[in-house]
Amino acid sequence: MSEVKEGSVRAWVLAARPKTLTGALIPVMLATALAWADGCFDAVNAVLCALFACGMQTAANFINDWWDFRKGSDRSDRLGPERACAQGWIKPDAMLRGILVTLALSCLCFGLPVAVRSADRMAFGGWEMVAVGLACVVFAFLYTLWFSYWGLGDVLVLVFFGFVPVCGTYYVQGFTLTGDVLIVSALAGTAIDALLLVNNYRDREQDCLSGKRTLVVRLGEPFGRWSYLAVGILVTLLGAWLSARRHLPEVAFFFGIVIYLALHIRTWRRLCDIRRGRELNVLLGETSRNMFLLGVLLSLALVCF
Repeated sequence: MSEVKEGSVRAWVLAARPKTLTGALIPVMLATALAWADGCFDAVNAVLCALFACGMQTAANFINDWWDFRKGSDRSDRLGPERACAQGWIKPDAMLRGILVTLALSCLCFGLPVAVRSADRMAFGGWEMVAVGLACVVFAFLYTLWFSYWGLGDVLVLVFFGFVPVCGTYYVQGFTLTGDVLIVSALAGTAIDALLLVNNYRDREQDCLSGKRTLVVRLGEPFGRWSYLAVGILVTLLGAWLSARRHLPEVAFFFGIVIYLALHIRTWRRLCDIRRGRELNVLLGETSRNMFLLGVLLSLALVCF
């Protein structure tokens, strides 16, 4: 990587890790497609939810960078090359300010307008969405600072990358929740958890040394390897359930779910071959691609059929 100037726009973009934004966009995209299919699509609220999700993901990445530097400043050789603080691209104090600014912009510019617009359109009110937004802010901090060290990351990904964004995005458009929304929530959260599994599988030895007790560290390498495959199978089963409930044609199920499973299994086989080291980084990109393709194809199936 060519030299990155301290505090430059490029440094902040690298610290934001834009490739991870697919995990923020997929739940919003699926929930919006479901809202479209149910006849309750609201373009403004959908866009605001997408911006809020991306802002929160960016803030979480900044928090992770800042905290990992603080925890590992004496072990910088073990911090990944994407860590802006460890590389000297961004000073820790500047990163902390960036975290606060990103969180404030996400909540004030995106979260509050959703609540106000929702309150204008429903007797029940929309300010409960502010509480959801605040919970997301708390999660962004506690995940990095505490939960990830106790092996709770997978559960929280299911909640905050599945049920919270999918239910929240659908709710501010349709002002109700359905069984299909819950299935899509579980599907999205489970699919995105595959990204966390690859990350924890790659970092299992480093995490063990730093006291980060992820499930892969607690239960061992074979668990991490086989749980990655299990996630893909569970996503496929949830997709089949959703397709049956909504009477989607077989061709939609094939292109939306079966292709995802085939790609997921291919990535899993590569994971089994590589097992450790920086070569696993490519599987993060493949997993992100698989997730995004699933989100796009399933969204198209919901919209078109």
